[in-house]
Amino acid sequence: MILEDMYYGNWHPSEQIKSTDPESQKVNQKISEHMEMLKNKLSEVDFEQMEVIFDLLNESTSLHSAAAFIHGYRTGALTMIEVFSEEK
Repeated sequence: MILEDMYYGNWHPSEQIKSTDPESQKVNQKISEHMEMLKNKLSEVDFEQMEVIFDLLNESTSLHSAAAFIHGYRTGALTMIEVFSEEK
C-alpha cells in the first residue's frame, strides 16, 4: 500500500523507473563505451577525478528529479483541490 510505504519510508519512486525507451538504452551504451575509452587513455588519477565529476552530476540530476517530482505532485494536488472546490 503506497501510503504505508510512504509512512515507513519505503517508497522510492526514482528506483521504480526503468526506461524501456530504446534511445535511452543507446545513450547509456554510448556512455559506457566512452567511459571505457577514457579509462584506457587517461591516467588513473585523471580517470578517478572524472568519475568524481560524474558522481556529482548524478547527484545533481537526482536532486533535480526530486524537485521535479515534488513540483508535479504539488501541481496535481492543487489541481484536485481546484476541481473539487469549484462552485457548481
